Parts: sequence; C-alpha cells; structure tokens
Amino acid sequence: MRGIKRVAGAMLASAMMLGLTGCNTVAGAGRDVSSVGHNVSRGATATQQGISNATGSSTH
Repeated sequence: MRGIKRVAGAMLASAMMLGLTGCNTVAGAGRDVSSVGHNVSRGATATQQGISNATGSSTH
C-alpha cells in the first residue's frame, strides 16, 4: 500500500509540473503572437505614412 501511495504521489507531482510548464509555454506563445501583431501594425502604419508622404495626400 505504501508503494502505491508513493507512485501516486510521484505521478501527481509530475502532472502538476507538466501543467505548470504548459501554462508557461502557452503564455510565451501568446506573447510571441502579440509581438507579431504589433510588428505588423507598425509596418502597416509606416507604409501608410510612406504612401501619404509620397502622394501628398492623407490616407484617412
């Protein structure tokens, strides 16, 4: 009975550590996606300003 409790405890601890690692991975992926979105937005703004400057007109 003691061996079963020890194995069950080890399995529970392993599952908890994997769960925490998964949360960190998902959070990191979310930050990466957010960063890409910000970079695309900045690129679009720069392109819009370049077009506006080249044509002398406003894009709004």
